Amino acid sequence: MNAHSSPPESRPFARSITDRVLAGVMGGLAQRLGWNSTLLRIVFVLVSAMSAAFPGILVYLILWLLMPEERKA
Repeated sequence: MNAHSSPPESRPFARSITDRVLAGVMGGLAQRLGWNSTLLRIVFVLVSAMSAAFPGILVYLILWLLMPEERKA
């Protein structure tokens, strides 16, 4: 069984090394939750742009600092 076929619960909470645009935060969250990473990125950008109460850049930077990078297989 490869890493992409395992259920989301068994995946570690880590930044993706394969599905990344900037730091792999959204790719890692999408892998962990079993969601589409492109859709998650679009939703994150839209919510960040439409809401002054949701500081998306700050949240992204904090997750970047707190999430470890995914281990190489």
